[in-house]
Amino acid sequence: NDLPETIYVRAFEDRMDLLRVVMVGASRTPYHDGLFFFDLQLPPSYPDAPPQVYYHSFGLRLNPNLYESGTVCLSLLNTFGGEGTEVWSSTASSLLQVVVSIQGLVFNDKPYYNETGYETMVDKPEGRRNALPYSENAYLLTLRTMLHLLHRPPRGFEEFVKEHFRHRGRFVLRTCNAWLQGNIVDNAHATEVSRKQPCSAGLRL
Repeated sequence: NDLPETIYVRAFEDRMDLLRVVMVGASRTPYHDGLFFFDLQLPPSYPDAPPQVYYHSFGLRLNPNLYESGTVCLSLLNTFGGEGTEVWSSTASSLLQVVVSIQGLVFNDKPYYNETGYETMVDKPEGRRNALPYSENAYLLTLRTMLHLLHRPPRGFEEFVKEHFRHRGRFVLRTCNAWLQGNIVDNAHATEVSRKQPCSAGLRL
């Protein structure tokens, strides 16, 4: 219940300890219209311990919190330091909180600042200088992830992947063109330029 409309979950009748989750990248982020798959396993000690989460990375690291190995670095999963409500609680935390946290905290508009210690550079010249190329690279890796998913969709989501890109593929291409123009397009009206944003020569190349 209460899942955001951009998060989908599939359960397995013969393995109630397993879940497969897919998230749709939000507009105005480097992950726009991308699909991101996670497998969750509930350990025998659940809910005293958090679920174990594996990210389908295809060997790509498009975010500081998501490793090529599939590890998801997040306080709520006890894979990163934290305190209070940031860490898993057997009485207060939930699977819904896990998936919503991954979508909101990881797939944001400026993933560069997710790197440990980099939050101190928000709105500073060095931070702004480094955040743009990081976001551009994250966008390129998101496009590569799309290609991997089209060739090797995760089991149980084959039709979902096809339908997603059948409906959103043209918008993905328009977004690519908008980045080449140095613009960002609005998700609902992908032909309209919503705001200007610099675009490096490296991204155009």
